[in-house]
Amino acid sequence: MTGPDTPRLSAIVIAMNESANIGDCLDSLAFCDEIVVVDSGSTDDTVAIAESKGARVVYRAFEGFGRQFNHALDQATGVWVLSVDADERVSPALRAEIEHAVADGGADGYEMPRLSSFCGRFMRHSGWYPDYVLRLWKRGTTRWNDVLVHPHPVCNGTVKRLREPLIHYPVLRLEDSLSRMDRYSTAGAEQMAINGRRVSFSTGILRGWWAFVRHYILRAGFLDGREGFLLAVVNAEGTYYRYMKAWLAQRARDRNQ
Repeated sequence: MTGPDTPRLSAIVIAMNESANIGDCLDSLAFCDEIVVVDSGSTDDTVAIAESKGARVVYRAFEGFGRQFNHALDQATGVWVLSVDADERVSPALRAEIEHAVADGGADGYEMPRLSSFCGRFMRHSGWYPDYVLRLWKRGTTRWNDVLVHPHPVCNGTVKRLREPLIHYPVLRLEDSLSRMDRYSTAGAEQMAINGRRVSFSTGILRGWWAFVRHYILRAGFLDGREGFLLAVVNAEGTYYRYMKAWLAQRARDRNQ
């Protein structure tokens, strides 16, 4: 039920040791009627910074991104929900478009393009842009799925697209990208095992090579300069390690049977 005191727009953020990001993120969400941050046990100043920005902070132990996002969604009380990651920012232009969409109510959910930075350069090719993501919806229409790698919200209703991009700072240093690659390749290998997918040793080699070709050539990564080449190599390595980790785990299981 809604009433005169029901927030019109709730923003939700999940966080863990995001003191370097959370302040700027929440500043960009100051136009929202309610901000909910679900923290999974930060040991830095994330919680203190979030509370100083007026956010309501809720603790929940981390059990996977999909479940964490859905818990954050359950805490929101607004008619509309805007989901933003700690390393993302809502620009003034996107804010205006969001406010218009909420007032208009012409759809149940809205996707927006995401403009991401890699090692200091915004990537407009390489398969990274426009990278439409569903981030705004009427509460009650949308839930996250529960896959291990890159869970995403699913809206049971009409979805339209906004024009202005959500600004994303996922990789400030190459070291950050390598760390993400290791985590995601491990999770990807685990998801293959859950799905019962079998791979061969050569699969990793061929898939890694194809990932480089796809990102650097077919998706015009070469137009993103030197950073485009670095990104294509990182994507190729991530794909290679994902399949090789899956193959090694598969071989260990076969030997133990």
